[in-house]
Amino acid sequence: MLPKLISHEFEERSSSDVEGDVSMDGSTSWAISFSDFCNDLTVNKRHVVDIPAATEARATIRSVLKVSKRIEHGRKDYLQLVKVAHEEPYRASAQVLEEYIPQLRGIIECIAHDEIALKSEPQFSWRTTLSANIFNTSPRLSIPGLQADLVFSLLTYAFALSNLARSTVSSLGRYEFDRAITESERKAKDDQLNIVVDFLCRASGIFSYIADTVIPQWENQIKGRSAGFEHPPELCREVNNALAKMALADAQTVAIRKYLSKAAFDSNIAPGPPLPSSHPSPGLIAKMHLECVSLYSSARSLVKTVGTRKRPPSAPDSTGEVSTDLRRYLADQEALHSALAHKWLGVEAGEKGGTQRGGDAVGFMTWSKKELQELKDGRLSINIARGGDKGVKDQLKQKIVDELETVNVFHKYYKKANDSVFYITFIDIGASFDTRSIQIHFQPIPSQANLQAKVPAGIMAIAAKPYVPRPPAFGPGSVAHVQAQTELLDLDDDKPRSSPTDIPSPATIGTYAGAGAYF
Repeated sequence: MLPKLISHEFEERSSSDVEGDVSMDGSTSWAISFSDFCNDLTVNKRHVVDIPAATEARATIRSVLKVSKRIEHGRKDYLQLVKVAHEEPYRASAQVLEEYIPQLRGIIECIAHDEIALKSEPQFSWRTTLSANIFNTSPRLSIPGLQADLVFSLLTYAFALSNLARSTVSSLGRYEFDRAITESERKAKDDQLNIVVDFLCRASGIFSYIADTVIPQWENQIKGRSAGFEHPPELCREVNNALAKMALADAQTVAIRKYLSKAAFDSNIAPGPPLPSSHPSPGLIAKMHLECVSLYSSARSLVKTVGTRKRPPSAPDSTGEVSTDLRRYLADQEALHSALAHKWLGVEAGEKGGTQRGGDAVGFMTWSKKELQELKDGRLSINIARGGDKGVKDQLKQKIVDELETVNVFHKYYKKANDSVFYITFIDIGASFDTRSIQIHFQPIPSQANLQAKVPAGIMAIAAKPYVPRPPAFGPGSVAHVQAQTELLDLDDDKPRSSPTDIPSPATIGTYAGAGAYF
């Protein structure tokens, strides 16, 4: 089950707006005005409308976040934050994030090209939802720079996509195990899973874009001015790379479910061996799970590095560490996918390996059974949403119980086959009849170390979708700016050109020594 990632709350202030250390709660109606710290330097003041438009777009985001904060469940709070172009219901949703980000990028580009100047350094106050905190609350930090606001806006966009994916999966239920569902209904729900995979692949691309592009720009922007300021997890490249890997692993998890949908339905009446003809390759499914193990493990390693950094003395407690809930989610998912990978490796050995791999089948099933039992008995501690998300935990616990039951069925079947003794009777025809029987045993069960050597590398079935930002809403790089530059070039092309006869001929150069050379 996918985790719920809380969208950020924010408040803002310019250093010229307040005196001293003023803190404004995110639930108030305070809002930033770009006009307070942006000065239009263009001769004709062509950005006099653009700057207030950016303020308005940001105010809309703030209003939507305040509303969504009060809504615990449902898809409408996330739909207000994102627009999905290929799905008609989503086209009508408010495009607040997709509208504000180009506005913010317009201001950033205008500042970079000296069309807008900053009267003072803007300070953006955000609640850091990924930070560890002993009271499980979101500490609020004042962060300098427009690029920081871009980071948190993009994070909110990616979180909205992730949460929309999660709520879509929750709404579908365990439809592939519904014996009454029709083929067309099942395929329609499969299509919804494809949309979920798309959401998560897009979110992964956004997290990578933040880590690779925006955070380096922000770090360069505040270089030399960040003494005593500790980067919250959201402004660390490692954390965003970890989130990118987590979103990709979540997407592959959904892709595996969709891949197994038909076979799961066909196995409703008699789960376990033999597999239905509609079942995909167990070895391929195992490799997909193994890749999820690798992604979750890498993500967990990345978030661990954040907590080992030296903190400035003035930094608030726990702001630099990633929340325990996120770290536990990554650890639990890594363990779950490891168990499922070993399950499918066992099925591959039992169904495709013949009698020669009977011991491998039992060994992998025993390994998987042990891992699932550990998760069931207490290792499972998923609590990704602030304050707890009982629905996520309950559904995941149910999945572990179901998987454990399935593994027990396969384990019993393969163990019985491997423990069986066959008697082959030979009749020796000679002076007198003589019968002899030979006992043939199946393969011994390998140790876990020997089984580990037989575990293949993982494989990706999907890929992250690179985030390509929309052009700035105004200023350099915007559609209007590019069109204006193109029109200027066209005007230059329309100017009359000098004909070849108008060009004076070069002076004739003599043939004497040193002709044409002047000193």
